[in-house]
Amino acid sequence: MSDSPTQSEQRSEIYVGPQPEVNIGTLGHVDNGKSTLVQALTGVWTSRHSEELRRGITIRIGYADAAFYKCERCKAPSCYTNKNQCPEHGSQAEFLRAVSFVDCPGHHSLMVTMLSGASLMDGALFVVASDTKCPQAQDREHLLAADIAGLKNIVIVQNKIDIVDQKRAMESYKEIKQFVKKTVAEDAPIVPVSAQHGTNIDVLIEAMEKHILTPKRDSTAPVRMPILRSFDVNKPGTEPEQLAGGVIGGSISQGTLRVGDEIEISPGIRIETSGKTSYEKIQTSVMSLRAGGTSVKEAKSGGLVAVATDLDPSLAKSDSFVGNMAGNPGTLPEVAEKLTLEAHLFERVVGIEGMSHVDKIKTKEPLVLNVATAVTSGVVSSARTDIVEIDLRKPICVDPSSKIAISRRIGEGWRLIGHGTMK
Repeated sequence: MSDSPTQSEQRSEIYVGPQPEVNIGTLGHVDNGKSTLVQALTGVWTSRHSEELRRGITIRIGYADAAFYKCERCKAPSCYTNKNQCPEHGSQAEFLRAVSFVDCPGHHSLMVTMLSGASLMDGALFVVASDTKCPQAQDREHLLAADIAGLKNIVIVQNKIDIVDQKRAMESYKEIKQFVKKTVAEDAPIVPVSAQHGTNIDVLIEAMEKHILTPKRDSTAPVRMPILRSFDVNKPGTEPEQLAGGVIGGSISQGTLRVGDEIEISPGIRIETSGKTSYEKIQTSVMSLRAGGTSVKEAKSGGLVAVATDLDPSLAKSDSFVGNMAGNPGTLPEVAEKLTLEAHLFERVVGIEGMSHVDKIKTKEPLVLNVATAVTSGVVSSARTDIVEIDLRKPICVDPSSKIAISRRIGEGWRLIGHGTMK
């Protein structure tokens, strides 16, 4: 194994550089060390919310950027690094690409949040802890979610290799190989690491460079940006004339966004009129863009981007725009208040003891649906053999070609039971 700087040495090194061109997610059970791994790669601890810090788990989608480099003087895998200078020679390393990491919650109660993050991923690190038996409860759910999201490029990270002996490490490896048989991750490389100590990070970067490629994107198409976060960035007590507009964050799936552009947000803001709820699209101007840790004049498809607008900041606070779609006015897909899906259900419920059989969807049954970054609930108005009609409680702006994850209330939480495509 090869050693990289420890996370304490990396903590202050926040990425600033070219806009990231690919989104790589972290998947796996809650205790497998996903956030620690992202910190080893980026220097950023993604769990920033007070409740996350108190409980020691990821609750919201976390994100951080990094750049990968290669030293031409070193042999693989030690030639790969996340530093612009070779750790061994101190010479300038060749820039390969910038990457955005999307750190997803692993707790079962946050599965619908994880599905929102998975929709933005171009590839994923599936993180398994060497000191616990594989699979853990949410490992199965996350792997199925990757399949639903269409993720083909996966690298398996066998984490916490530093706290087990060789015998347990080999047992863990065999458990992983058995678990991923006949899944989307069957042929994925398995990289043993210690995220806590930064061990084998060079090997992991090499695996990502070889197996998680940057997809081709259409930068000339109309802009599509599923919104993953939204913020009011103003500090309490800011004078009205000094207030900055609301900020939305996400990943541009197609097109190019520029400072000064007009954008539309759909379905938009919630309006209550005479006891009835409706949603209204809103338009705003792009005041500034931030990508790769710096301000930019334009942001292209790929990677995560923050868009400062001229919206009332109160509209954007507390992730209120999450699940909306931003894009060029008049080009976004239609807003749906009702969906007709061709449903594909799993044989068994995953993520719970016993893996009970998945029953057919029934009329009047409540369901939770994930599409892109949107999460909505609905009630089944009609259920035939494979065709399900659902009245949504909150409308969504959805591309007709999207896959939609379906979750059902089982016990105390919502469990993933299948997926659907729009009819």
